[in-house]
Amino acid sequence: MARAAVLGRLGDRLRWRVAEVTGRRVESPTAVTLTLDVPGWPGHLAGQHVDVRLTAEDGYSTQRSYSIASAQDGTRLELTVQRIADGEVSPYLVDELVPGDRLELRGPVGGWFVWQPKQQEPVLMVAGGSGLVPLMCMIRARRAAGSRVPFRLIYSLRSPQDQLYSSELQQGSPGLDVTRVYTREAPPGTARPAGRITPEDLARHGWPPDFEPHVYVCGPTGFVEKAAAYLVLLGHAPERVRTERFGG
Repeated sequence: MARAAVLGRLGDRLRWRVAEVTGRRVESPTAVTLTLDVPGWPGHLAGQHVDVRLTAEDGYSTQRSYSIASAQDGTRLELTVQRIADGEVSPYLVDELVPGDRLELRGPVGGWFVWQPKQQEPVLMVAGGSGLVPLMCMIRARRAAGSRVPFRLIYSLRSPQDQLYSSELQQGSPGLDVTRVYTREAPPGTARPAGRITPEDLARHGWPPDFEPHVYVCGPTGFVEKAAAYLVLLGHAPERVRTERFGG
């Protein structure tokens, strides 16, 4: 009976569902957040992702994985998609989809790169570009749960124009500290000059290793590998540094 129940839950997550676009919000010149209604959605944990499948009229089909941006909220789901210039799927999702359109998705997928309100340790999140998306899901899940666990976010991005969730992060919430590291263009008056993230940035704005925080790093592969290596060099236990990466 127990095995059958587990297989049933797995099968439910792995089957394709039809989702309807109910909203579209511009986040930056190259990114939008799509609000979806997904009948039968089984719920998700902060940090999980979904597979999205598009099928053309001639039967050609392709799929990509996207992190969930919203905290659990019934059948409502948000995905934030960054347009990739030579991408096959993201330009369509960013530029073409409008409310009323439909697409297929399955999930949720993933169980390692997740945060749950029952966790009591401090949290350090390190985001590179659109790697902020699953971390924003964690921030929203924390707020929805009324958690008082302290969060620190170090957000590496090219320029102020590339910020995701700008208004929401500026409003902030108690117990959440946000530090932005600009790699190409910093706002006027910013003390730190533009440049890639460094061990000094992580030491200054993160948690000390002896606080034993849960650490989540997400972004392009090169960024994630370098940031994770820096964190271990600073003394964070490797088993506490969880990573999620995209790109080659």
